[in-house]
Amino acid sequence: MATSPLPASMRALFQLDPNTQHLTLEACPLPVPDHSANEHLIRVHAVAPCAGEMLWPENAENPDTKRKEPIPCYDVAGTVVTAPANSPFQPGAEVYARTEFARTGMAREYTIITTAELGLRPRNLGWAESAAVALSALTAWQALFVQGGLKAEKGAAKGKRVLVTAASGGAGSWIVQLARWAGAEVVGTCGPDNVAFVESLGVNVAINYRQVSLKDWVSDVAGRKFDLVVDCVGRKTLEEAWWTVKSGGTLVSIHEPPEEKKPKDLEVEGVKNLFFIVEANGSQLKNITELVEAGVCKPVVDSVWPLEKFEEAFARLDGGHARGKVVIDFEVGK
Repeated sequence: MATSPLPASMRALFQLDPNTQHLTLEACPLPVPDHSANEHLIRVHAVAPCAGEMLWPENAENPDTKRKEPIPCYDVAGTVVTAPANSPFQPGAEVYARTEFARTGMAREYTIITTAELGLRPRNLGWAESAAVALSALTAWQALFVQGGLKAEKGAAKGKRVLVTAASGGAGSWIVQLARWAGAEVVGTCGPDNVAFVESLGVNVAINYRQVSLKDWVSDVAGRKFDLVVDCVGRKTLEEAWWTVKSGGTLVSIHEPPEEKKPKDLEVEGVKNLFFIVEANGSQLKNITELVEAGVCKPVVDSVWPLEKFEEAFARLDGGHARGKVVIDFEVGK
């Protein structure tokens, strides 16, 4: 049952040409959930776009992964309107999610989310903050505790050293906070304007990448190499990151396969290196919600924009200097 009468139509952002980043705001019919497939109808309160998502090749190239409708954004917070009878997320529940990329995105006033993707949003956050959590936090959780080999328990990584590149970004800021919660010694890279901010997240050392290269930094003092390196930048930064990982350590990239960027003159043995794409996971969101409500971690919101100013929001995000997440709030102006 719906909690209130549904409108005849809704607003949504459409990327009509997958080869350009141009978006249009249009009216369209509401989606219809299939409760037998564990689908929920969600009234969207806020979404957070991901940098570069409109040019992902998956949007157009592969018919098996192509979005059913060309609507962006996979980070969302909203209220359940209708739900399967056996769902733990019944109408009125306040939820958040990072949904699967192969499906239609969340940048629409009503959307569809499955049971496995959903989590109850942290009660101590507003809607915009809630929308800024799932994608970044799940990326960090999986980078550290699934791919990176750390144990997902408070203090369990004591004695481990973790390096995070782009520590002021959406994923990087969460990696810092979760690694610190796990007990690791954490070093993060950032630009000069974000040093104090990254230090406030709990790093032991913030490295200004414009002042010193990672290769030089680790070679200056013995014992500076890391058990786990998580790269959130790719390209030249990923190449430099290779110099910082210990023999027998792990190098994880969320941008591209590390093996392709390994320096030819690097002598290191037994490094596990891998690239991964974050997966939707409601059970991990439950863990993240508990940590946020306990005050252990918090999202970082760069800016909040009304839906009508979506072009400015995406321009801020794609400029490459956002501190944390850019959020589009559907409730602003209502």
